[in-house]
Amino acid sequence: MPGQSLNNVNIQSITLLPTPREIRQQFPQTAATRRTVSEAREAVERILDREDPRLLAIVGPCSIHDLDAATEYANRLHALSQKIRDSVVVIMRVYFEKPRTTVGWKGFINDPFMDDTFRMDEGLRRARRFLLTLAEMGLPAANEALDPITPQYLADLIAWTAIGARTSESQTHRELSSGLSMPVGFKNGLDGSFSPAINAIKAALQPHHFFGITELGRPAVFGATGNPYPHIVLRGGVKPNYDPEAILACEKALAAAGLPVRMIVDCSHGNSNKDPGKEAEVLANVTAQIEAGNRSIVGVMLESNLEWGSQPMADDPAKLKYGVSITDACIDWPTTEALLLELHSRYRKAMPDRLPPKKSGAS
Repeated sequence: MPGQSLNNVNIQSITLLPTPREIRQQFPQTAATRRTVSEAREAVERILDREDPRLLAIVGPCSIHDLDAATEYANRLHALSQKIRDSVVVIMRVYFEKPRTTVGWKGFINDPFMDDTFRMDEGLRRARRFLLTLAEMGLPAANEALDPITPQYLADLIAWTAIGARTSESQTHRELSSGLSMPVGFKNGLDGSFSPAINAIKAALQPHHFFGITELGRPAVFGATGNPYPHIVLRGGVKPNYDPEAILACEKALAAAGLPVRMIVDCSHGNSNKDPGKEAEVLANVTAQIEAGNRSIVGVMLESNLEWGSQPMADDPAKLKYGVSITDACIDWPTTEALLLELHSRYRKAMPDRLPPKKSGAS
């Protein structure tokens, strides 16, 4: 009808956010946090380039919902990471955004109080403050890039980024990845196919122009040069894809596409059939492949928390069990510690065979 609005028909409310610059000024980097992020990014790049023979281990909760429990977990992980750092580079999973198959809690940034108030401004503030806490203690962080706006608020504190199985086929996320400042791992498709991730790697390597917001919150077109460090993350699908046959198939697919043959194996999700009890089995299998001479596997992922399993969302967040995931089920801390110590013990023996060849001197 004449006069009826044709815009924002289904929008109930609009709430302005602080700009990325305002959040960064409120919670600024320090010399120590910059060093943590920079050194971790360089370590990941050197591992991907085969210049550093250590193994990458991305370990932590499926999602962050309780910052007190997450801080306790981080302190434990940092202490353990120092014990095994000569063979394993540990980065903590700090996933503040969660993709949903249908509906559900979308993560700490979206709804930090878990009460449907959707205080995304507070989610961003608290997320950045927590990332600074980790970086200050010397523990680097990994995340999943889901919303294309949040990197302007947080990406300077992230050492490694994942693009999930649901979004590896998204043009928006492929373009975004081409401009991100850290290595990016693309997960294989939900059905287990490699092609979505391989196509995403090809796209992320290339220059792109895409929409985004500046530090001042202004809409802009970003021209990206391309990300030199995209790689595939095998997370399973209809069936697991961590066994030697699947690894070989992925190696052949990467080589056929003219891409570096390097991969990270996710020990959870489709590879464990979302059974945390099977993560140890996956990790042991992958470690055995490395011991047998595999050189394409450069890292592993574990979903881990203070306590075992998962719990449903509660009407009253105060009634949630401390240290228990509210998304995917996780292994507990004692299991995490035992697995990483065993990985360290076994991998340090195999590591000399992964040293880069010495460059011959001038004749």
